[in-house]
Amino acid sequence: MPAIWLIDAYRAGERGQVRALAEAAAAALDWPLETITPRYRSWAVWPHLFRQTSLAGLQHRSRCVFAPPWPGLVITAGVRNEPLGRWLRNASGGATRYIHVGKPWGRLDDFDLLVTTPQYRVPVHARVLHNALTVHGLEGQRLQRAGETWAARFAPLPRPWIGVLVGGDSGPYTLGRRAAVRLLEGAVARARDCGGSLLVTTSARTRPAVSEVLERGLAGSGGVDACPHFLHRYGASPDNPYAGILALADAFVVTGDSIAMLSEACGTGRPMALFDLGGMRRDAGAASGAAGSVDRRPGAALYRVLMRWFPQPLSRDITLVHRALVDAGRAEWLEDVGPVVAAPGVRAAARSPDLERAVVRICELVGAAPPGNDDCR
Repeated sequence: MPAIWLIDAYRAGERGQVRALAEAAAAALDWPLETITPRYRSWAVWPHLFRQTSLAGLQHRSRCVFAPPWPGLVITAGVRNEPLGRWLRNASGGATRYIHVGKPWGRLDDFDLLVTTPQYRVPVHARVLHNALTVHGLEGQRLQRAGETWAARFAPLPRPWIGVLVGGDSGPYTLGRRAAVRLLEGAVARARDCGGSLLVTTSARTRPAVSEVLERGLAGSGGVDACPHFLHRYGASPDNPYAGILALADAFVVTGDSIAMLSEACGTGRPMALFDLGGMRRDAGAASGAAGSVDRRPGAALYRVLMRWFPQPLSRDITLVHRALVDAGRAEWLEDVGPVVAAPGVRAAARSPDLERAVVRICELVGAAPPGNDDCR
């Protein structure tokens, strides 16, 4: 029986995507799944920068893993792992099908399947699956269990519960103190309008200064009236409520920098409000773009130059995702949202349509998908 090799991604957002896709593909095909965690040579950058087909970027011990019997599929993400996927495809004589998730750096013909999203502006191609949002594994029984675990912790807070998912700096956008104040004011106003509470969690990319603004403000000492809330600072406790918030919140406010958080919140089917870090919302009259309310960062300015003057494949534009979600009625900007209505109970989201489409394409790739049947087995 062929195996699936998951070459684990080295960034947290991509890691969640490739693991979800690999696990779903393994379940659909009934193939064993093996996870490889590469160790890279710090100075070996040319294999991925120059689109090589090589293991030269790996430490010697990691290279030894890449040996027969070859897998039927290899699934991975990230520019460092592209040379590895191409190498496996060639070394196996084409028997290994190479699935890549997210941004491509190599030629599209180098992949057997690329699963991507609008922000990367990848052209239409026979080997590309364009999904609206990223694939993820926060659904079904996993979400159900998380909701049951956290329901008692959140129970003392008045409903509706508004989940606030906080990211961080990304490309041309900066989540600093000014943006944190605006986010807090908007979220508290929304909770106050419906008599509800905030369930707030920061993430690995959230600056400590932003967490401090949120903590002081929610306690009533940061220029914002106190609000019933639960606040989790990422890394402060081993108990991460993120999945529980996804399972239980009646609505969401999500910072617009993270497509992973947008995808997971949108996958619940409950109302989602996008928070503009500054410059994301391009329609006229967005208050968040007012002078003095946007955080400045040299890296953000350089990224804007990159987007404007350099080839598109070198950057990403997450506003294309925002626009698609708003146009499809799947999200609104925080300034435009209506009242929140409580809908108590642990609700398990079904598998996301983006993940379903990706699994079906993988099944078709290996000749295991009956026409018109999403079950590949």
